Amino acid sequence: MSILLSGLINIINAAYAQSIIKIDGSSTVYPITKAVADKFQIAKKNTIKVTVNISGSGGGFKKFCRGEIDIVNASRPILKNEIKDCKNSRVQFVEIPVAFDALTVAVHPENTWSTTMTVAELKKMWEPAAQGKISKWNQINPAWPDESFKLYGADTDSGTFDYFTEAIVGKIKSSRDDFTESENDNVLVEGVASNKNGLGFFGFAYYIEDQTKVTAVAINNGKGGVLPSVETVENGNYQPLSRPIFIYVNAKATEKPEIKELVEFYMKNAILLVKEAGFFPLPPRAYITMMEHFNKKRVGTVFNGVSAVGLTIDELVRREGRLEYDNY
Repeated sequence: MSILLSGLINIINAAYAQSIIKIDGSSTVYPITKAVADKFQIAKKNTIKVTVNISGSGGGFKKFCRGEIDIVNASRPILKNEIKDCKNSRVQFVEIPVAFDALTVAVHPENTWSTTMTVAELKKMWEPAAQGKISKWNQINPAWPDESFKLYGADTDSGTFDYFTEAIVGKIKSSRDDFTESENDNVLVEGVASNKNGLGFFGFAYYIEDQTKVTAVAINNGKGGVLPSVETVENGNYQPLSRPIFIYVNAKATEKPEIKELVEFYMKNAILLVKEAGFFPLPPRAYITMMEHFNKKRVGTVFNGVSAVGLTIDELVRREGRLEYDNY
């Protein structure tokens, strides 16, 4: 009897394990995917468990390419070294952009001098050569105070860090390292909010949630200062800090009915949930196209292992709508 009971328990446990969907990765994409996961579990009456954790885009891809998770949240496209890791582990993936984000540079509300900054000024502040040499506002702009600034940014394993350094400094992961870093965007917001001379960067959703605590900096990319907003992201004027964000699905995992149901639920509810989470949805047709790609198991990426700095929503939709991906 004990042998039969043990066998029955093993069968039940195996069935239960198959109903768990594991997601990890970007803290930026987390609010969207977590909202999707919560509503999906309710819709399925909790017969399917979805775990959503945060380890940064880079940390998430490491787990994803080892086959440890089903889906990775990513605030940037998969990079060449990550494609190689996945290939070595025979992990194929379906790339699905889910929204756009406006990476927001923010300062303390009492900061009245740097509410507009050029890309060159930000680069002078953040580039590796600034470490040990550039520490005061007036070293960035002579009209600004002779006071030391305090920098806050995403941790170096984050896709947000990767995107910001490439967009502002000009090279991915190229930055001074004497700044306060965290994988938790709320920590960065609180850091800026508690320091008159603080400046940090994080996802737009975290700024919107705490806009009474911090002030967004208008980015001047040669055409005057532009603040992050629905309008400036949709019309492509908020550059170079407007960016697509993604989920990547393990192609083998797409064979599981619960994974297909989750992705279908994600695509059908994306516009509403993306907006509720404080991000910018793609056009409705884009989500239909992404679901078609998923159903066809169109594996690979349209980014060839490099980032998407300067990409607009329209350009993303055209690129993802191509007949063939850059397979790997």
